[in-house]
Amino acid sequence: METRYSAADIEAKWQQQWLELGLDTTPSQSDKPKFYALSMFPYPSGKLHMGHVRNYVITDVIARYKRMQGYRVLHPMGWDAFGLPAENAAIDRGIPPAKWTYQNIAQMREQLKQLGLSIDWDREVATCSPDYYKWTQWLFLQFYKAGLAYQKEAAVNWDPIDQTVLANEQVDAEGRSWRSGAIVEKKLLRQWFLKITDYAEELLQDLNTLDGWPERVKLMQENWIGKSTGAHLEFPVVGSAEKVAVFTTRPDTVFGVTYVVLAPEHPLVAQVTTPAQKAAVDAFIAEVSQESEQDRTADDKPKKGVATGGMVTNPFTGEEVPILIANYVLYEYGTGAVMGVPAHDSRDFKFAKENNLPIKTVIIPEGGDATAALTEAYTDAGIMVNSGQFDGLVSTEGKKAIAKFAAENGFGREQIQYRLRDWLISRQRYWGCPIPMIYCDDCGVVPVPDSDLPVVLPEDVEFSARGGSPLAQMADWQAVDCPCCGKAARRETDTMDTFIDSSWYFLRYTDANNTEKPFALDPVNDWMAVDQYVGGIEHAILHLLYSRFFTKVVRDRQLVSVDEPFKRLLTQGMVQALTYKNSRTNKYVPADQVDPNDPKDPETGEPLAGFYEKMSKSKYNGVDPALVLDKYGADTARMFILFKAPPEKDLEWDDADVEGQFRFLNRIWNLVAGYEAAETSVKATGELSKAEKDLRRAVHTAIKEIQEDLEGDYQFNTAIAELMKLNNAIKDVKCVDSPVYKEAIETLILLLAPFAPHIADELWSNLGHSESIHTVPFPQLDEAALTVDEITIVIQILGKTRGTIQVPAGISKADLEKTATASDIAQRYIAGKEIKKVIVVPNKLVNFVIPK
Repeated sequence: METRYSAADIEAKWQQQWLELGLDTTPSQSDKPKFYALSMFPYPSGKLHMGHVRNYVITDVIARYKRMQGYRVLHPMGWDAFGLPAENAAIDRGIPPAKWTYQNIAQMREQLKQLGLSIDWDREVATCSPDYYKWTQWLFLQFYKAGLAYQKEAAVNWDPIDQTVLANEQVDAEGRSWRSGAIVEKKLLRQWFLKITDYAEELLQDLNTLDGWPERVKLMQENWIGKSTGAHLEFPVVGSAEKVAVFTTRPDTVFGVTYVVLAPEHPLVAQVTTPAQKAAVDAFIAEVSQESEQDRTADDKPKKGVATGGMVTNPFTGEEVPILIANYVLYEYGTGAVMGVPAHDSRDFKFAKENNLPIKTVIIPEGGDATAALTEAYTDAGIMVNSGQFDGLVSTEGKKAIAKFAAENGFGREQIQYRLRDWLISRQRYWGCPIPMIYCDDCGVVPVPDSDLPVVLPEDVEFSARGGSPLAQMADWQAVDCPCCGKAARRETDTMDTFIDSSWYFLRYTDANNTEKPFALDPVNDWMAVDQYVGGIEHAILHLLYSRFFTKVVRDRQLVSVDEPFKRLLTQGMVQALTYKNSRTNKYVPADQVDPNDPKDPETGEPLAGFYEKMSKSKYNGVDPALVLDKYGADTARMFILFKAPPEKDLEWDDADVEGQFRFLNRIWNLVAGYEAAETSVKATGELSKAEKDLRRAVHTAIKEIQEDLEGDYQFNTAIAELMKLNNAIKDVKCVDSPVYKEAIETLILLLAPFAPHIADELWSNLGHSESIHTVPFPQLDEAALTVDEITIVIQILGKTRGTIQVPAGISKADLEKTATASDIAQRYIAGKEIKKVIVVPNKLVNFVIPK
């Protein structure tokens, strides 16, 4: 046995042995219960960061623990490999996106393997591989056949200099393109959508079934879906057959409408604008086109509008009210129009005051004055006034009465609406999954036949920062025969949103090497749903919502039988590091250039603010996992990541704490190295000494506590604390030739195995075992070992503790009083004195009350 712990010597050795033994290969037999453990797969940027390490180590501990419990475990990994960075590499470095991506995958795969993760690499997927995106395209066609994929015009971010569409994240806070610096415009383009709104109610209701999800994630999704109950009301345009449709949650206030507002993008704007207002309206539309959606809807941003000159009739009152356009109304939300009720909506009140629009009170508190001038909007429930036949109604009742009246008279109805919008999936970029549709002048929009999938991305592509997607410039690639009539046609040049790729990858893992289907029914129904999903809180809405949507659609296409993809969700906290910043210049300063005892800006000498922030390149506070692995080894890195903080909390990086975990592993190593195995096995019966009983109790207490920590909320930090307690308990006993000591040593290593797999296997082997520790069952709890023979009782005189005594466990109250009275400690204070009272608290204390 090596006398010194050297992570570098043992970790590569065991990783190779695990590979040769096939320990991480997913079992094919189904005679054991299944457990599907999954981390959110990474974008292959080329380099692991500590956030990756934390995510994958957490999932690996769970996977290893479940294997030791007797589960057959699926623990796969892949790559969310399409996206903008690869195109940027092509522009900046002249490297084809595919080459750049696959180089990064190879590099990150090796980094992941160094962590000792028990991943089944035979099931690895990369979303940029034609073998994968063939089935992404096939699934898109399933949506199309189900009527869930469609086209419509939608506003996009348009760079007028580069002549290209930008994602929201490519537009800076000032509304400029990150590439050209141009002010970004809004432009209508025909785009592909998926009809997620068809599943809004089910997505909302099924949140109630997700008992294993954090409540805050479910609340975030509930708010994103945004169910509202109200009424659809129609206001006829004066002098036209058109109507302005609105959705409102306050139909009880309809008699207080003094104007209606259209989104600047609304198709009715051109029709209702009068010649006198055309110039003002056009100028306003141009101004709003340069504002981001966030700026337009933010509460702290000004609400601007302009009159169109058009009018609508309020069907409830017969009054004509003006039509305005305003920046705060978005065409993509609801109907793209709202009714203005300034007396009873805070935003409308402010807007009306700024634009000199009338304010009409139609709801008052009980006993209130309907004629009183308002200084602010009254938004609570109350009594309806100035509302014709509905006067006197409680406003909550008035909502239904108004909706019913509108339905009976043909200008409205009760309606449920959702904030959720259909999913725009078109991207005018190259490095993404091509949308498998064809445009024929005679046949219209035609799906690519299944037999012609995949539509493969061309490789002979030239990239520049200008001119939009390279696919749109490639006439040869676009040219294709129509599958219906055989005439010349053209391919769709848009690619899919990369969220599509990550919305079904967990299904592919269940049957990753199937060349005939995306996944077969038997394996996907065997493994789904994912038992434990681990990833960042930043994916709480879009990725998780889209994955739920995809699962429900493929279920309805009879491709899978589950309703939800993920049974349990763990959103791990961020990894933070000490960060230095110049408060005056707002510039970050690398930590290695700062004296932590006197933090000063090395350039200006100004004092620096020091605080913990998420690791990132821009803040110069990242810690390279490779440096930690080289210095300490993977097991130390894993132990620190797990011990420093509960998994759902943010973790503050500290080099001293990393060193502490390295020292702890060295203590375990030295403890086992100094052990000579006992020749006998642990007997089920037989008299044990007090020291042996105490040690067995410590062993099985550790088993009990660690089992509880590895279930439920996964408190890895307290589990490792229990390992430390057990290590200390073993170190302090003298019965090293006892079979109980052997049990303790072996149990310590078995309990360590999920957390620090390399050192655990090495120590297990050094004890003479031929099998890998990762094939050995998790230690079984012996409840009898937790039984205490003796308990400690506190002796008090007049409520003051004077000492303790040992008594048999389970001693009666009367015998406890006798034993305590006879004890040397008690006699020292009560001998020869009158005992006024004896207070006995079983299993805790005996208090003697004597004269002072």
